[in-house]
Amino acid sequence: MLNEENIIISLDVSTEDEARKIFRLVGERAKLYKVGLQLLTSCGPAIIHELSAAGKDVFLDLKLFEIPNSVASAVKAAGLHGVKMVTVHAFGGLDILRAAVKAAEPFPDMKVLALTVVTSLQDADLKQVGVQSSVDEQVVRLAELADIAGCHGVVASAHEAKILKKKIRPDMFIITPGIQLEGEESTDQTRVTTPRKAFEAGATHIMIGRSITKADDPRAVFDRVCAELGV
Repeated sequence: MLNEENIIISLDVSTEDEARKIFRLVGERAKLYKVGLQLLTSCGPAIIHELSAAGKDVFLDLKLFEIPNSVASAVKAAGLHGVKMVTVHAFGGLDILRAAVKAAEPFPDMKVLALTVVTSLQDADLKQVGVQSSVDEQVVRLAELADIAGCHGVVASAHEAKILKKKIRPDMFIITPGIQLEGEESTDQTRVTTPRKAFEAGATHIMIGRSITKADDPRAVFDRVCAELGV
């Protein structure tokens, strides 16, 4: 059953003050926030601890893509910061994914999520970097590697969620970025959809960023999303 914990707010901002303003304005209903490369690079891990102290869970979107030992060390560091989710690039292969899962074992509340293909890429973009598969084929291939490695979930657009439900373990999360509300202007993300359509396609969680972070009233937008989902 859906609830507020299935909605991840992406804090794609550059300062602690901006992030603090958003999670205070959204209020108590929102439980899960994404801290990505932009915010982490700008202000370091202090924002993670501030969110945790406010009773929020943190999705640390590192998109780790390094040698297995370095990935394992970063995952361990994430666990020590108390985050609930951390991302690793599935394109790095089985050894990297397995190293991440192993490193997360001392932190049973932390989930390792494998990033498949970012939502700004299409078939032609993959071909530019030598990947001849379609986006759908590549997402499935990487998700199946994540399943084999024991990852707790994958990150993929809602366009692939329906396929993935049939390809990976039923207990794995399918977390979908590229969420926009009806009537919004397009962004640099190309494989996008609405909150309801994402869950209907098989997503277990959605990530929504600019619709909330750029809004004059972030709480009203979050409430609109909850109303659309019936939560």
